[in-house]
Amino acid sequence: MSFATKASAILWKDVLSELRAREIVTSVLVFGLLVLVVFNFAFDPGSGTMAIVGAGILWVAFTFAGVLSLNRSFAMEKENSCIDGLMLCPVDRQVLYWGKLAGCFTFMFLVEIIITPVFLVLFNQSLWMPRLGLVVLLATVGFAAVGTLFSALAANTKARDIMLPILFLPMIVPVIIAAVEATGIVLDGGTWSDMATWLWIILAFDVIFLAVSALVFEFVLEE
Repeated sequence: MSFATKASAILWKDVLSELRAREIVTSVLVFGLLVLVVFNFAFDPGSGTMAIVGAGILWVAFTFAGVLSLNRSFAMEKENSCIDGLMLCPVDRQVLYWGKLAGCFTFMFLVEIIITPVFLVLFNQSLWMPRLGLVVLLATVGFAAVGTLFSALAANTKARDIMLPILFLPMIVPVIIAAVEATGIVLDGGTWSDMATWLWIILAFDVIFLAVSALVFEFVLEE
């Protein structure tokens, strides 16, 4: 079996578990939608401030919904010692990382695909925003790359629900800031050149943390 096939098997395991339990996507989706609805009542969608605060609202929903999904990712593996079964598999530890990363990314991006149109409708924005889709895609890659690593780290602690946000959020601040800035430019009708710097920051973050997280994941998992 190739590296990709082994990682895909782990992804498929997570997908099947989610289809049976419906614990991650459902709870995260409801949480994200509630955040949007609350902010919709807090701000006037027709006001001129929406181009400024709209990006922050969207990424607040994505960030906290993402933390909630990451918390469940390895918590499920710790229950009934499922993580021990994964570690006994005759595969490289990096395969486990990429498989779990693919699962985290899939669940998060699925929720974002649903939340984003709702946000655009609630705040009177155009539904056709391919540049916003690119920003969300690139930022979610970095979010999932770091989140998978810290989710595995926090799962080994007793207070994992508290430890994950404490460890994870400071590390993910650069990509969130860049995503908010790029999203604000998109909502304000800016050009590709206006958002190019922020896209490069997100892309650089993705590349660096994908490589670093894959390398150190083995040591985190052993702990």
